[in-house]
Amino acid sequence: MNKEILKDFIQRVWNEGDISAISEYLADSYHVMHDPGDPWNGMTLDVAGFQNRVSISRAPVPDQRFEIQSLFENEDSVCMTWLWKGTHLGEIAGIPPTGKTLHMSGATVYFFENNKISGHWQVADRLSIFQQLQANRSQ
Repeated sequence: MNKEILKDFIQRVWNEGDISAISEYLADSYHVMHDPGDPWNGMTLDVAGFQNRVSISRAPVPDQRFEIQSLFENEDSVCMTWLWKGTHLGEIAGIPPTGKTLHMSGATVYFFENNKISGHWQVADRLSIFQQLQANRSQ
């Protein structure tokens, strides 16, 4: 069941940018347990805080898409491996938009409480994004 909830959440919230749907999926508090390079790393967010996080995260790459590679479910967690891509249309880390497509991969463990997502632990290849931004800037 949690796998289906997560698939819907990724599609509606992260791929389509429907921040009004966040309250359907999130627990009252959401803890970013481990996500190096994420400005929200270590924070606990309410629904409004998570909506802000999605809006800010999607702004420089509004067409971003997560392509789920695999899902592994336990009682209270789902591990998702993913590929991500999006067009660099806004400033990222002081680098102006290049219009180029960026690619990244990662794995995220989402935690659930009463069929609501309550947090995540993630590793993402953010170094490759930085390398792509640097290469695109010099072209």
